[in-house]
Amino acid sequence: MIKIDLHMHSEYSDDGEYTACELVERCKQANINVMAIADHNCVHAITEARRCAKEVGITFIPGIEIDCDFRDVHLHVLGYGIDETNAAFNTLEEDIRRQELNNSDTKLRLTNELGFDLKRSQLEALSDNGVFTGEMFAEALLKDERYIEHPLLKPYRKGGSRCDNPYVNFFWDYYAQGKPCEIKVVYPDLKETINIIRQSGGIAVLAHPGNNLKGRFEYFDEMVKEGLQGVECFSNYHTPQVNQYFYQKAKEYNLLFTCGSDFHGKTKPAIALGVHGCDVEDEVMKQLKRYGLITS
Repeated sequence: MIKIDLHMHSEYSDDGEYTACELVERCKQANINVMAIADHNCVHAITEARRCAKEVGITFIPGIEIDCDFRDVHLHVLGYGIDETNAAFNTLEEDIRRQELNNSDTKLRLTNELGFDLKRSQLEALSDNGVFTGEMFAEALLKDERYIEHPLLKPYRKGGSRCDNPYVNFFWDYYAQGKPCEIKVVYPDLKETINIIRQSGGIAVLAHPGNNLKGRFEYFDEMVKEGLQGVECFSNYHTPQVNQYFYQKAKEYNLLFTCGSDFHGKTKPAIALGVHGCDVEDEVMKQLKRYGLITS
């Protein structure tokens, strides 16, 4: 039986938990045959993951997930089959990392303006590179005994309305686009992102569109005109209806359609490897071969 997961994150993503080889081993335990690690704006896991996947007999596809903007929406675009040695990826990572480092203190100030008194040292204990993510703020706050009864945190504690994935839900509620602690980062636009991926020999695929295009599904048609080559129509974040909507869109435009869990580990504990709602993985496999992402 074919089992595919083309969207997961290693420790090279600031919100990822496991090493590349640990992810491969977890995929093996989950009976996943075809996998891709798509770290945020980073390709460092690919060499290690490719080696480990070969050792255990898993087909590995090199990937990346790039933050970008289209009109007024922040998006994630997956690049599959990329040449990870392309210098453009290191340039991209360094630019975004520099901005995130510069924004860390401002993010701490805005978080404390919500009614907290976190110290920089509490975030540094969770970060190995000085970048403070929204998930790290959630972890620090939820572990801080001073805030056990803080009303703002109640939805993220056990039994609360946002407790399924408390760290990332806190990020989405307070640090995502349009939220009170959002810090603007200058990302490439969609067209530039597609060009970076294609110039490295890759295929540009829109990640979890049901999540990023809520209320704006009509944008997808415009994005295809920008050169988008595929869509992650099967995602952990989608309802079955949304999965089907983008599956039909992929068929309409003759695009590559993919499936991915967006597994991170502790920041998204409710998300398991290989779970994405796809019931046509045999078709996905044919697509991967058609686009040259799998050669055998």
